[in-house]
Amino acid sequence: MPTPPAARPIRPARPAPSAPPSTPLLTVAGGHLVAAPRAAPERARERAAPEDVRRRAPANPYLRLLATPGARAFTAGNLIARLPMGMLSVSAVIMIAGSRGSYALAGAVTATGLVATAVVAPFTARLVDRFGQARIAVPATVLAVLGSLALVLCVHHDAPAWTLFVAYAATATTPNTGGMSRARWAHLHRGDAAALHTANSFEQAADELCFMLGPVLAATLCGALFPEAGTLVGATLLLTGVLIFAAQRATEPPPTPRTRTAVSPLRTPGMPALLAVFLATGAVFGALEVVSIAHAGGAILALQAAGSCAAGLVYGSLRPARNVHRRLLLCLTGMTALMALPLLAASSTASLPVLALCLLLAGAATAPTMVTGMTLIQRATPPGQLNEGMTLSVTALLGGVAAGAATGGWLVEHAGTVWGYAAPTTAAALALLVAGGPGQAIRGCPVKRPAHG
Repeated sequence: MPTPPAARPIRPARPAPSAPPSTPLLTVAGGHLVAAPRAAPERARERAAPEDVRRRAPANPYLRLLATPGARAFTAGNLIARLPMGMLSVSAVIMIAGSRGSYALAGAVTATGLVATAVVAPFTARLVDRFGQARIAVPATVLAVLGSLALVLCVHHDAPAWTLFVAYAATATTPNTGGMSRARWAHLHRGDAAALHTANSFEQAADELCFMLGPVLAATLCGALFPEAGTLVGATLLLTGVLIFAAQRATEPPPTPRTRTAVSPLRTPGMPALLAVFLATGAVFGALEVVSIAHAGGAILALQAAGSCAAGLVYGSLRPARNVHRRLLLCLTGMTALMALPLLAASSTASLPVLALCLLLAGAATAPTMVTGMTLIQRATPPGQLNEGMTLSVTALLGGVAAGAATGGWLVEHAGTVWGYAAPTTAAALALLVAGGPGQAIRGCPVKRPAHG
């Protein structure tokens, strides 16, 4: 017997070919006619997700930067490891001078460590580029920490003076954590000039903050606890920070094996002129530090670092320059003009508040100069040698700091602190002359097109 028509299942009608995608699908469920949407709710959400993500993106460029997956973890480790950079030399001076009663010996030991760092650091950075950050940074840090511990033991047990030089020289294997962090940002944001500009500004502000807080922390520890406390705490922070930083393997740039055709970044067009600019800029810092300490004490230097830190953060929120070389010239011009303010204040008035304000303003040009110079360094350095290129710039900067400190100290001793403030102004003018000289060698820096991917 044929099935009655009322008992036959109702087949859903096929929509006409011209029906829009939003036409509902008719079906039977539980004996009732139901209209079901054609687009699944999940797919609708997938289509809306990118717009929602863009809407939820932070407006602050630094919050957007730190929202990069893995960025907060390696940044935290890097900041912990970088803080001792401003602690260890001050701690060594306090510890050695307090034990041996000689600031000359303490200065000679730390100067020897600075020279050793200038020689060893580029080779360490080359190994980092070749074998990876984690594989090189951790053992290099362990060697540096052992050198710091050896220095503590030599001072504590009244070992011969030459052992202090050997022990402190061993700390030269300390990796350039700031350079490794900048290399990670360059790897994560390749192709995004705005993000790299913000990252470089953030790193420069972090440098200023660490060098502002480090000496204060070191002096407090050595004074409140015992002379060796600053070195011990600094070494512990260094090792802890590098271990945390190296553990973030997801954000680590891939190693670049060295090839026979690879050449040192020193041979890249424009790089020697850039390093000369960093050398002169370092002389600004070194001379300003020594002269300010002799004129008004070390606490006043915190204002210069604070001005630089604040200016670096503001500079990072601006658009990156289309013509980076022109921006560097503008920054160097501003730095030369602002460095004349402490000279004018010291020569015209004995008021410390006026000098403090001038140092705060003078610091406002240093961070933008460093950020712009570091951007040019990144562009001039071959892609697989970023750590080496940036370490070379830091080495040039440290060499300039040493030369500036020596020059400033000589002027203070022979001409007085007022004329000592002429040294940083002259060094800033020299950096401007090198950057905008007749040959304009920096203009010849190759501009690498960022790779997308």
